Amino acid sequence: MAYARSCACVLVVFASSAFSSQQSTAEPPDKIRLNSEPVISKLKSERAHGRGFKLEYLVSAPLDVFWDYRTNFDNELLHQNKYIVSHRLVSHEDNLVITETEYTYKPKAVFKWQTTVHSDRYLLEYTLLNPKECSQKYHYGYIQLQEEGDGTRVTHVAYFDFFGASFWVNYPFKGGMTRFLEYTAQWEQQLASELEYPGPQ
Repeated sequence: MAYARSCACVLVVFASSAFSSQQSTAEPPDKIRLNSEPVISKLKSERAHGRGFKLEYLVSAPLDVFWDYRTNFDNELLHQNKYIVSHRLVSHEDNLVITETEYTYKPKAVFKWQTTVHSDRYLLEYTLLNPKECSQKYHYGYIQLQEEGDGTRVTHVAYFDFFGASFWVNYPFKGGMTRFLEYTAQWEQQLASELEYPGPQ
């Protein structure tokens, strides 16, 4: 099961950004977005073996503000997530970011992620640099942000292969992919609802 749950790390890694500490001058966007259920789809791997998923959900933070959150890779907010043991920014040069994260389900493994930031498209592309050390064959994907009314739509696509991946993807109970992705989306929705940001100028 520990191997099967290794894939779950990818979403949490990209929640490692901190919100701007600006004074709020307006009410946040419609809180009903927090009640929107995430949409989870199972994907076939782009390679000969492996699995994938597509996760879509809404957060009640404007696109530019949420993008700032997503692209600040050095913060303490990540430790609010129950699956995170430690996280640190290794390097940030131009649009290339390297981070290292440890997770509760595999605390002795350090997951080293490389993220390419495409600011013009609100797109993050990532890959796991040390899959063998993390009991995986490969792990990569992207996170796309899009404006949705007063808030932001998050689309996260991931592809991966590790021992037990098919079991993890299809297991419907606690410890499976669906439960983990639901928790991750709801955790980030709650975090976004607490974000302070300036109102219209």
